[in-house]
Amino acid sequence: MPLPGGQVKDAARYSSEEEPQRDRVGGEGDTFVSTGFDVYHKPIESYEGYHRYDPDFQWTEKEERKIVRKIDYRICSWVCLMFFALQLDRSNIQQALSDNMLPDLGLTTNDYNYGQTIFYLCFLCAELPSQLVSKKIGPDNWIPIQMVSWSLVASCQAFLTGRSSFFACRALLGLIEGGFIPDNVLYLSYWYKGNELPTRLSWFWVSYQATNIVGAFLAFGILRLRGHNSLEGWRWLFALEGMLTGLIGIVSFFYLAPSPTQTASWFRGKDGWFTEHEEKIMVNRVLRDDPSKGDMHNRQALDWRMLWACIADYHMWPIYLIGLSWLIPNQPATAYLSLQIRSLGFGTLQTTLLTIPAYALFILQLLFWTWLSERTGQRFYTILTAQLWALPLLLALEFLPAAQPSPWPRWTLSTLLVGHPYIHAILVSLTSRNAGAVRTRTFAAALYNMAVQASNIVGQNIYRDADAPLYRVGNRVLLGICVWNGVLVLGARAYYVRVNAGRERVWGEWAVGEREGYLRGTTERGNKRVDFRFAI
Repeated sequence: MPLPGGQVKDAARYSSEEEPQRDRVGGEGDTFVSTGFDVYHKPIESYEGYHRYDPDFQWTEKEERKIVRKIDYRICSWVCLMFFALQLDRSNIQQALSDNMLPDLGLTTNDYNYGQTIFYLCFLCAELPSQLVSKKIGPDNWIPIQMVSWSLVASCQAFLTGRSSFFACRALLGLIEGGFIPDNVLYLSYWYKGNELPTRLSWFWVSYQATNIVGAFLAFGILRLRGHNSLEGWRWLFALEGMLTGLIGIVSFFYLAPSPTQTASWFRGKDGWFTEHEEKIMVNRVLRDDPSKGDMHNRQALDWRMLWACIADYHMWPIYLIGLSWLIPNQPATAYLSLQIRSLGFGTLQTTLLTIPAYALFILQLLFWTWLSERTGQRFYTILTAQLWALPLLLALEFLPAAQPSPWPRWTLSTLLVGHPYIHAILVSLTSRNAGAVRTRTFAAALYNMAVQASNIVGQNIYRDADAPLYRVGNRVLLGICVWNGVLVLGARAYYVRVNAGRERVWGEWAVGEREGYLRGTTERGNKRVDFRFAI
């Protein structure tokens, strides 16, 4: 009788051999009633929402839906805007390439690869320190600091003079931007239940790819400034877009609320965004979904012992391994999209506009596959679709004749590779759910994202100058990685199914009193608990 993935059985209500059900009163808009919730899952007194905690508090489904919509409007929309700002400064280098940035600076494709490798390496190294700072001072403070800092560096790219300055700016951007994504995932987890997070994360990455579309249109106009004040168009691009993201970061200082019960301020209003009744709904619904969120204050620092415990948690290693390679088959096509299109004979402005269909397809696939994974509950099978999508496209690129009378077949294949099923939101949600506790979830999100950044480093160096323009050797490497990913995803799912079945067998053999005794006295936390089930 397995539980939904990534959840813990509530033993206070699990007092018979049947699956516990939340008591309901009425018809449409049923009232939720918690019985004995506080026996095992009472939050610590320093928890920021402790004064709103009430195990007997009741609310209706209609009230909860209204609250979630309000959170979407107040919180998720702004997080998406901040991610828009991140991606605007990360992706504008693609538009800069279409405006001859590399020849203007005397750089080669390999120099560009090295610069991106430096960026991803620094981004990776900053992940864990950023999480430590974020948990100490709060993501509502740390995220705006990151945004303003990287906007300054991004604007300074307008003054690049050559190889050294290019490498230095890529390093600084990586160090400052590193940790931004898991910081935002942590922030969203304060407001949403586990089954709500994947959809919101999908919006998160929709804003990421929508930025590429908006950025393409911005670049279409800004790059026309080439020659104005004797400056290249790409210099104007870096300067103006950096100023825009800096403005969003400054406003974020005042806009972001620390938690559902801390929204009052001179900027947000002296009474805050929510009533006392709404705050009680937000606090209690999140705690009943995941009691571990009441184990820490949102300004409580993490220590290195927690980090080691997270690294040593072998149950999370399959997800980290998937993060290390799942994106590689599509990464070169994404990184080289504008260069590939330009090499087909299109001009600067045509190239900029021809990138848009790939990003639009990306958004549609992201929303569909994230929705399907939650609808079916088959997350690992959904993750597999990314590899099944890439495999035939890479085969087509490998065997496409070199002499092509039309550029459109190669453009179509590149567009389809970039617009692949992006299952990052599903994997981030799996990481959060399967970590099982706030103490490990924070580090687990960072470790998973570090694995993804490492994959970007590998993917950035598969296409080499000596293999241009068809990259036959690189495509064969990508095909091998694609097959490996399929085996890895299926193996990870089989592992979690086996662990869940073993725990379910042990739990089922215990009498009710033994179960309650275990929960009353256990020192095990998170995904180490016998009553914890991994999401699959």
